[in-house]
Parts: sequence; structure tokens; C-alpha cells
Amino acid sequence: MPRTKVLILGAAGRDFHNFNVFYRTRKEFEVVGFTAAQIPGIESRRYPPELSGELYPNGLPIFREADFEKIVHDQGVDTVVMAYSDLSHEQVMHLGSRALAAGADFELLGPKHTFIEARKPVIAVCAVRTGCGKSQTTRYVASKLRALGKKPVAIRHPMPYGDLLRQKVERFGTYEDLERFKCTIEEREEYEAHIENGTVVYAGVDYEAITRAAEAEADVIIWDGGNNDYSFIRPDLLVTVADPLRPGHELRYHPGETNFRAADVVVINKVTDAPAADVQVVFDHAKQVSPKAQIVMAASELVIANGDSIKEKRVLLVDDGPTITHGGMPFGAAKVAAERYGAAVVVDPRSSAVRSIKETFEKYTHIGRTLPAMGYSDQQIRDLEDSINAVQCDLVIFATPIDLTRLVKINKPAVRVGYELKDLGQPILGDIVEKFVGGH
Repeated sequence: MPRTKVLILGAAGRDFHNFNVFYRTRKEFEVVGFTAAQIPGIESRRYPPELSGELYPNGLPIFREADFEKIVHDQGVDTVVMAYSDLSHEQVMHLGSRALAAGADFELLGPKHTFIEARKPVIAVCAVRTGCGKSQTTRYVASKLRALGKKPVAIRHPMPYGDLLRQKVERFGTYEDLERFKCTIEEREEYEAHIENGTVVYAGVDYEAITRAAEAEADVIIWDGGNNDYSFIRPDLLVTVADPLRPGHELRYHPGETNFRAADVVVINKVTDAPAADVQVVFDHAKQVSPKAQIVMAASELVIANGDSIKEKRVLLVDDGPTITHGGMPFGAAKVAAERYGAAVVVDPRSSAVRSIKETFEKYTHIGRTLPAMGYSDQQIRDLEDSINAVQCDLVIFATPIDLTRLVKINKPAVRVGYELKDLGQPILGDIVEKFVGGH
């Protein structure tokens, strides 16, 4: 029988996972390669033969998504599989229409065919969009587990932007591990806070191997989601974080709506920063489509050591890159801090941006007066540094999950803004975690 030829549309995450767990050993399929989107500079690599298995002794190419119709035609592709996250439903169907017009079927693989079964209890923290507050929620859950005498180990959604073979299984327990694996800014943003809090983090490419390694040292595994993707590991408790600053997005983005509908717990975060009417919209949607879920109200509480230094200053805002770019937010926590502590002026960084940072502004035209902390490569980190230093201001407000001054040398004073999850009323997420532990 002829093999079904498959092209997987991805962004160096779910695409590799779907291949590993569903396609890699199945002789009825022939995967012709992957495409790459969202993340700068990850195309033109190759998925290595050491990871692709005996059916693919030469590995697999990674193409530009822009070329996928030509690939469908040239390779005789039968099925195009959409395998990345944080796309509007309209964007997903544009991709589907492109596939159908090129003569291929269009497909999504769901949790049933892509879940890994863990041997330890799993709490998954997912979201309806990038930038809802998954990281702070994951830290909150880890803290509660430690207080209950349990050892949490986090498994982070993949960010393999470098040497894929070297990144097959990554374990982060110390800052030296960040250097050893040559982590990008985006990776550091997700790992450093866990390390500071004493939580070991696993990530990489082969999540079957990662899960087996993590469960060997965990009492409870926390799936620390990326974008708005659903978990790679079957959860025993699914916590989905929603954002009332983007009301309605919980029903309009893929696969965030999947997480919203499947949730055991919906955390409506940023309640104190959003209009009450928008909080109500998200609450009503949760009641409508997730009637069995417990709904937790929470705040994303700013943590800043020297907020008074912001008063009456001309400030540059630097916010989390993914949240501000494909997450669709025009601003982040830096703007909240600037307003709360009385900054005189928020300086527009767009005219000072250079090279890849300038290109980021050109691509994501919704971005307001904030500089997205892009750092997917050494060159892009240098571009970020030069863009910051070119801005004429009194102070930089860094509202990224890591201390960026460890990676960039800037020529002006800076303050760092953090954020932690805070319960508001009943039910309390910590009580839900405690009940979960008692049941396992």
C-alpha cells in the first residue's frame, strides 16, 4: 500500500511532539518534513536522524511555512497537519484553505493521539492565550505542593531553538544548566524563576524520555504550558488560565478554547486590572462551556523593590517578547508599573529599534509603546541591547520574568518588575491543590 504523505506545520514544539508520538514508527505514513513559523530563525534546520527513527535515516527537513503550497505540490503531500498554537480560529482555517486549495487534506491531532501517560500525578497549567499568567500560576502550584511536603518537578512546553539532538532531554536545576544548554532569553524566562524557587525543570524535544526522567524524581509533575497549547502529558488536574484583558479570546483562539472547555479549574487572572464587565464576560463563558470547572478569581500582583524610582521619570518599557508579539498584547506589566508609580513620560522605542527588533515592530503592528524582549539568538540579544541603549530616557522598566541585565549591558538605570498570582475570594487555588494531593 502507498504511504500517506504528511507535511506538519509547526513552530519547533507540538510539531516535533506529534511526529515523535504518532508518526515516527508508523509505516502507513511518510512525513516529508516540517514547516516553521512564529519563531525567528528556526527554519532551514533539519530534524536529526538520531531523533527521527529508522523510517527516516536521513532525518527530516524544516521548511518555511510560506512555501508550503509548493511543498505540497512538489512532494505530492496528501495531508497537511496543523501543529502549533496561539492562532485565531480564522488563521487556522486560512491555513486549512491553503492546504485544501493545494490539493491536500487538512488535519489536527487531538489529545487522544498525543498524550503521554505519566506514572506520577500530573497537574497541567495551560491557558487560553499567550501571556495570561501561566508561569506565575505554575510557580504558585509548585509552592503549594512544597508546603504540603511534596516534591514538584516541572515539565515545560518545548522551546528547542538550537541544536535539536543536544536538546533531546534537558534538565535545569542550576543557573549553570542554563549556560550549558545555551538558553535563549525566552527559555531563561521560563526556567530561571523555577530554579530560584528550588523547582527542577525538564524540557527538550523527546517528551516520552523527558516524562520518564521527570517522574523518577517527582512526587507530582506540573505541566508548564507554552502559548495556549494543550498538555503533552495526560493531566489528572487541568488548570486553565484566562485573561479578562482579552475578553472573548477564550472562545476564539486555537487551541486555547480546547483548554477552556476541558478545564477542571478556570483561573480568571488580572481581575484587578480589567474592567468588571470584561471579567464578567470571561466568567459567563466559563459557566457556559465549562460548567463543571471550578472558577478561581485571581490577580497578577506586581512585585517591585524600588517603585518610587519611577516617579516623574522618562521611562522605556521592556515587556515579555512572546506575550507582546504573537500573544497580541499591545503592552504588559511594565506599563502597569509606569502608571502606578507615576512615570512622567513613556518613551516610544520604535524609532530607535535596530535590525531584528525593528523587523519585529514591522511584523507586529499592534505593539504599543513597549519594547518586546526578543532574544531567540545571540544576534537578536545584541539587537535588543542596541535598541535599548539607543532610546533617550531616564530609566528602563524591565517587566520580563528574568533579570535581563545579566544578558544585556545597558547605559542607563533600570528597575525590574515581577508578578505573582494572588487569590481573590473563594474558591482558593491552593485549597484545590491540597484536595488534589489528598486524593492521590
